[in-house]
Amino acid sequence: MTRPLTHPSPTGSGRPGTGARATPPGVPAPPPAAPTAPTAPGRGWAVARGTAWAVAAAVPLLFLGVFFAWPVLTLVGRGLVVDGSLDLSGFAEVLGRPRTWRIVGLTLAQATLGTVISVLLGVPGAAVLYRSRFPGRGVLRAFVTVPFVLPTVVVGVAFRALLRDNGPLGFLHLDGTFAAIVAALVFFNYAVVVRTVGGLWERLDPRPEQAARSLGASPARAFLTVTLPALTPALTSAASLVFLFCATAFGTVLVLGGMRFGTVETEIWIQTTQFLDLRAASVLSVVQVVVVVAALAVAGRARARRERALSLVDTPVRAVGRPHPLPAVVTAVVLVLLALPLAALLLGSLRTGDGWGLDHYRALGTTGGRNALTVTVWEALGNSLRAAVDATVLALVVGCLVALLVSRRPRRTAARRAVGVLDGVFMLPLGVSAVTVGFGALLTLGHPFGIATDLRTTGVLVPVVQAVVAVPLVVRTVLPVLRAVDPRLREAAGTLGAGPGRVLATVDGALAVRSAGLAVGFAFAVSLGEFGATSFLARPDRPTLPVVIFRLIGQPGADNYGMALAAGVVLALLTAGVMAVAERLRGPVGGEL
Repeated sequence: MTRPLTHPSPTGSGRPGTGARATPPGVPAPPPAAPTAPTAPGRGWAVARGTAWAVAAAVPLLFLGVFFAWPVLTLVGRGLVVDGSLDLSGFAEVLGRPRTWRIVGLTLAQATLGTVISVLLGVPGAAVLYRSRFPGRGVLRAFVTVPFVLPTVVVGVAFRALLRDNGPLGFLHLDGTFAAIVAALVFFNYAVVVRTVGGLWERLDPRPEQAARSLGASPARAFLTVTLPALTPALTSAASLVFLFCATAFGTVLVLGGMRFGTVETEIWIQTTQFLDLRAASVLSVVQVVVVVAALAVAGRARARRERALSLVDTPVRAVGRPHPLPAVVTAVVLVLLALPLAALLLGSLRTGDGWGLDHYRALGTTGGRNALTVTVWEALGNSLRAAVDATVLALVVGCLVALLVSRRPRRTAARRAVGVLDGVFMLPLGVSAVTVGFGALLTLGHPFGIATDLRTTGVLVPVVQAVVAVPLVVRTVLPVLRAVDPRLREAAGTLGAGPGRVLATVDGALAVRSAGLAVGFAFAVSLGEFGATSFLARPDRPTLPVVIFRLIGQPGADNYGMALAAGVVLALLTAGVMAVAERLRGPVGGEL
């Protein structure tokens, strides 16, 4: 539907609201001017529009090309190129080691188990938190999100505090076991299933299920035959993301599993930093990329089906009354299990040698026992905050441009496929080893493009690689909102004379701002807790808080361990506070997370 932006004045001034001039005596009044028909955008508008899209595509491609693709490909190339020629014998050598297949098997086993358990527990949680109505539902939604945004190192420390011999669940003797790693992965990813499935569930048309119930189907049968098939796209999308996060887990696995229960991600770190075997690290990186691409392809197809399903509804369905007893009991048990590691972390930070107190928190202003650290924990927290702010700004700019680019639905088949490929490419940082990104940046970005200053000594690379890791989350938060924009609104604005910039600001920008708060929260929280890449790039005199926590865990002495727990509590509270504020700023149309 198109209509003129303003009504032309009888005088031809074109200014609305101005009255007609008085006609001189004896002069016949001119006939009223015919209404001006809307005109199609001219050639200048098309050129400006094409230029804007070129810039929108060039900025994120240049950023990810320099700070992601170049380091990753360089690291892989150093392992696979020998004396200037490609040498693929490394694949046979590395894949022929029993250790490699043991690592690959452990990775797939923990990712599969973590995904299955997360889905089985997350579906009842989605039913309770998104399809039922009860006091405190919003608080519980925010609570289940806390584990997902916690730094992985903090999650590992919390489970160690819970499962160690003198911990609350020490009698289970699970510390350092495979079961503990899987439990920590479920703890971390439970919110992904709840939020992804719940977001679709609250927008499902309830009438098919109501019709099934009216025809005599039991609640269980109506759910299994009507609701569950409708939720399949969201379940597939959530399962793909959880599998991705489990397969690439680093900090949690490193803290809980050590050298015994490694994954491909931790093995890349060990081969790079302990054995200096770049060839093995390169081969493992390639293997990981193959798994990641497959998972992203599944997630992308599921997302497309999910978006088509979402187009059938406009607003969230009003939640029913109290939850069904079975999912309510399951969700209550899960909530208690989610609270246990956090409670163990808090109690452990308050436990001293002769009782309880704030000794470990007072020690955060020191460098630890026997000067275990080069800076105090508070100074490390300041470093983390500064880097997270810079990384958030970068991730928001790049991520919004990426979301804007891949939200378009070109009419040409080739263009649509190109947009789909770009969508998958921009998601790669989410699954490629952060260790590979960090170590690759350490190798390649010392003096890029002839810059005289060694960037590795300035600390500028820390927020840059954190932004690389955070960009996919910003995209996945903003993209569904932009794809929900009716393209006829943009066409109408352009027909009425608005330039590309004005269309972007008044149509896309106005709607995308609604999800910007949540995107900022995700980007800041992820940057604050990033450990894999930061551990390579943080200067010894400017470590971030996750790096300091990991160093304290590796130092002997109960005081250092207590400081690590106290620092973990500080980081967890800060991250949870950021996400609580971001949730309040969340718009009515949520993203995928």
